[in-house]
Amino acid sequence: MATKSYEERIEELVKKQNQLKEQEKALRARASAEERKKRTRRLIEMGGIIESVLGRATTDDDKTRLLEFLKKQENNGKFFSKAMNPDSSN
Repeated sequence: MATKSYEERIEELVKKQNQLKEQEKALRARASAEERKKRTRRLIEMGGIIESVLGRATTDDDKTRLLEFLKKQENNGKFFSKAMNPDSSN
């Protein structure tokens, strides 16, 4: 049984490193996709909550009005942040 040369052993290690890098890349891609799906679900649920409170479908104008309303709430005393983060010390 012949022993492997240093070059052969180095080649094997490089090959294993490349395989591990590919596995890492694939895992990171799956984790990223999972996080995107979770975020998309949260955003859809928030939209559903807003529409249920309004009692109608939202429009593009509603986005601007909601954003301005929330900004005013924050400027007037961080009311939105306090309501959404009741345990924080705002």
